[in-house]
Amino acid sequence: MKLDNQYIWFKGTSVNDAVERFTVGSDRDMDIYLARFDVLGTIAHIRMLESIGLLTSEELPVLEEELRAIYRRILDNDFCIEEGVEDVHSQVELILTRKLGDAGKKIHSGRSRNDQVLLDIKLFVRSRIEETVKSVELLFDALISQSERYKDVLMPGYTHMQVAMPSSFGLWFGAYAESLTDDLRLMRAAWQVANQNPLGSAAGYGSSFPLNRTMTTALLGFDDMNYNVVYAQMGRGKTEKSVSFAMASIAATLSRFSADACMYMSQNFGFITLPDELTTGSSIMPHKKNPDVFELIRAKCNRIQALPNEITLIVNNLPSGYFRDMQILKEALFPAFNELKNCLDMLTYMVGQIIVNRNILDDERYRYMFSVEVLNRLTLSGKPFRDAYKELGTAINEGRFNPEKNVEHTHEGSIGNLCNDKIRKKMERVIEEFSFEKVNKAIALIIDF
Repeated sequence: MKLDNQYIWFKGTSVNDAVERFTVGSDRDMDIYLARFDVLGTIAHIRMLESIGLLTSEELPVLEEELRAIYRRILDNDFCIEEGVEDVHSQVELILTRKLGDAGKKIHSGRSRNDQVLLDIKLFVRSRIEETVKSVELLFDALISQSERYKDVLMPGYTHMQVAMPSSFGLWFGAYAESLTDDLRLMRAAWQVANQNPLGSAAGYGSSFPLNRTMTTALLGFDDMNYNVVYAQMGRGKTEKSVSFAMASIAATLSRFSADACMYMSQNFGFITLPDELTTGSSIMPHKKNPDVFELIRAKCNRIQALPNEITLIVNNLPSGYFRDMQILKEALFPAFNELKNCLDMLTYMVGQIIVNRNILDDERYRYMFSVEVLNRLTLSGKPFRDAYKELGTAINEGRFNPEKNVEHTHEGSIGNLCNDKIRKKMERVIEEFSFEKVNKAIALIIDF
């Protein structure tokens, strides 16, 4: 039975069942992601309401105690949005009203569901960004560790998929580690967009109540505020889009590494292997050891790379103000955080298990990759580069080229000077730019248990 009076906006008119099912869609499922953040935002909001006289000093602690009880239920997976209740905001208010009567009905003063969901999404995104950054850091550490472990093992470098010049496994692993530092620079920008308080913008046009938006900004650990109330509402979609681009950048790094790993594990390359228990077999080919994990990471991360386009097409060309279109953003973004974290965690494990073939260059097919090394030695001996190039090219064409397989690269970031210590410091600087500690201290003070 549908309980219309449990809708925040209920005015005595029932909604058609088909319309209700269509408009709610999967929003109840998506709102579970937001539940604990809705409670956090509500505690900050009611503290502000008490400070401006819209709640009594007796009502505030009672409401806070009950909200903390709801928060515990959420952490214990003992919270649900009941049948007939539209969303998480309605459910939290309903629980409070059942328990506390009129006091529970006061918590929505000065709020709209528009700024309430805006706040919840920003708090959710902040939390998931921190979780993602920590997973990226673990993958970074695994890549740097493997780079140092195999820094002296040479491998072919390719251009146009043709054998080109000497590379090394130190360079290969280290390249993806440094790629992650730039991915987190993009995530830092998304963090800055998300870490601004929209609460108090109401439906996008402010409120006649004397709200103290500076107070809620501080209580929730935000670095700043979305000051203009119209822009605060316009920010719905921008936060989602910004973080999706950062997620797509991380996903691109993971996908590209996985593509390399699939190729390098093939018998035609034979550069790396995995323990047998990390590969799968074939139903008819007994010899197969398939890199299914890398293939699935590649596919899942390619799907994540489509996320910014999906979000853009949902919000593109919407006029200012709120529109129900934005509800669909939850379905696009929220599960993607879990998908990306799973890929990060699995790739971190797989990277640590990779075994490198230390004898790749025994194969004659790689003899010409040392031609540039010989060319550079001729140039260093005093021969003009263009003359040395022609001389060496002729020797190769006539079958007279004999490679010297020792490589002496010393400049920054080369085979002999990986600069992994500097890459690590770069990563540390990027992570320090996130204000995780400030946010976590603020949240701890709100929830206070």
